[in-house]
Amino acid sequence: MKEALQLLLANAVAAASVRIEGTTGAFAVVPEGYKLQSMEKLHANRDRFRGALSTSSLADFVTYVKDRADQATHGFVDKDNMTCRVIFNLGDSALAGHADDIATLRLEPTAAYAALQRIAGKTLSQKDLAEWMEDWRDFLEAVTPSDESMPIAQAIAAVRNITIKATSERNNVEGNFNAARSAMDRIEADSQDTLPGSLIFSCAPFEGLPLRNFVLRLSVLTGNDKPVLKPRWVAEEQGCEEIAQEFKDLLAADIADATTLTIGTFELGA
Repeated sequence: MKEALQLLLANAVAAASVRIEGTTGAFAVVPEGYKLQSMEKLHANRDRFRGALSTSSLADFVTYVKDRADQATHGFVDKDNMTCRVIFNLGDSALAGHADDIATLRLEPTAAYAALQRIAGKTLSQKDLAEWMEDWRDFLEAVTPSDESMPIAQAIAAVRNITIKATSERNNVEGNFNAARSAMDRIEADSQDTLPGSLIFSCAPFEGLPLRNFVLRLSVLTGNDKPVLKPRWVAEEQGCEEIAQEFKDLLAADIADATTLTIGTFELGA
């Protein structure tokens, strides 16, 4: 009896062809569960535009945002992750949008900047550092410990030809009432050529950002059988903060006339 009644109701609903027109599109009541089903996929066009653009190209992102932005658009800049997310149908508290039409820019480091990040702060063998310097010599300038410029070829040769020297010194003092003995071992690194004190690496960290100079201070560690070198990125945190600020300023200059920008991330509430 119950099944027959359900079948009768389903046939009645189907025969009635109940349609509901709304501002977001047309819906039809179908017998299966008597749920509202969108008819958008049956139309020639979608009921409204929505989508998600994701790009690493700053120029293409700016062009897309300028073409699409209106009064309901708002952008959010995440300086920590070098991303910007623009929501075209966010709306406001009085008339909220669906927030499902977005464009996301995620800058990727340039090949040179990625190479810098891979070695900064790492302990490297002579061979590894020398080969890295040879690969990126067009981006490098070598500086002596006395802050004088030196040819990059000479700096590479100096890194390849490091010699470890060990010396020992012992003192012995004998008195009527005391005796003192001391020993001191000294290990130092030397090279046939003057070792560079610093390397200056010049590159644009991300596409669209200006060229910057990054200073790598070289130190030689002599605790092992073979010397290892450590290029330390000078003032790394400050440099990263400045790059993030440049990113925000560049976006503000390019799309501030199309939409407002807020520092931070945004998630739509339930």
